[in-house]
Amino acid sequence: MKKQQGFTLIELMIVIAILGILIAIALPAYQDYTIRTKNAECLNVAAAAKLSVSETAQDRGDLSKVTTTNTGYSFVASKYCKSVAVQDGGDILTVASGTGGTPVAEFKLHPTFSAGRIDWKCTETKNAKKSQLPAECRG
Repeated sequence: MKKQQGFTLIELMIVIAILGILIAIALPAYQDYTIRTKNAECLNVAAAAKLSVSETAQDRGDLSKVTTTNTGYSFVASKYCKSVAVQDGGDILTVASGTGGTPVAEFKLHPTFSAGRIDWKCTETKNAKKSQLPAECRG
């Protein structure tokens, strides 16, 4: 008769220890990823505001002539984006809403107009963790 063999207690303990280490590393990274995707929604929603600022600046010839009223942009809040607002001069402020303990992130999109081209620079104004920011706003 054959003796059935299985795992020893020490082998099972080693496997559980390895799984614990992997989970301890992966869980915070996944949490940062989910917060980063929620924060990125505001930047995606702000694309319409960027377009309205760009069209107004091209039409008027300068960013200094862009105001909150002449762009015609309006915003309706979404699940993860609390507000997107165009300021005088073309700056766009976005506020990501916090859900389930998610920290609120605020982004400022600043346009630079030169030679008929508008470049955008994104900066985070609420001091959120770098790992929770979209790539274009980490710099």
